[in-house]
Amino acid sequence: MKIEILGTGCSKCKKLTELARETVKELGISAEVVKIENIDDIMNYGVMITPAIAIDEEIKAAGRIPSKDEIKKWINEKK
Repeated sequence: MKIEILGTGCSKCKKLTELARETVKELGISAEVVKIENIDDIMNYGVMITPAIAIDEEIKAAGRIPSKDEIKKWINEKK
């Protein structure tokens, strides 16, 4: 599983990256958490407002920091 955090490096993007890593650790799963900061790469996802989170290349949220429970739900849907 690949979890991508899309954002240019703002505090909200950093917080979402931290939340994603914590969630993966709590669930005890093997997942790669990657930070995407290149604006062209972000726009290729169709994201116009950050932070955003994608799981296996599917955007799950943009423009907000989802809760840890939301992230867990999305990860569990992909299992």
